[in-house]
Amino acid sequence: MAPWFAVMRVVGREKLARFCSAHPEARSWIARWLGEAEAATWESPQVIRDRFPAASFLAENQVIFNVKGKSFRLEVVVAYRTGTVQVVWAGTHAQYDRRNARR
Repeated sequence: MAPWFAVMRVVGREKLARFCSAHPEARSWIARWLGEAEAATWESPQVIRDRFPAASFLAENQVIFNVKGKSFRLEVVVAYRTGTVQVVWAGTHAQYDRRNARR
């Protein structure tokens, strides 16, 4: 069954803009990811995994993407039913480890 939405809607783009300002070396990866996300129809975690095999999937539909290999992390929450991707956080791998030390 096809979803009712045509493509994903990305919310929180300002976080990506701030991240890219601080880390311009990640800008091209983020731009490609954003273009793909906005053109995608992510109906399930498997659809994301098929395209991004290194992505990690956590509780409550959180998805962690490796940006530029393992230099940076992008954390989002995907609402599969409504076709929405909420950008939660983006930063360095070390920042991610500190931020999520208790996970």
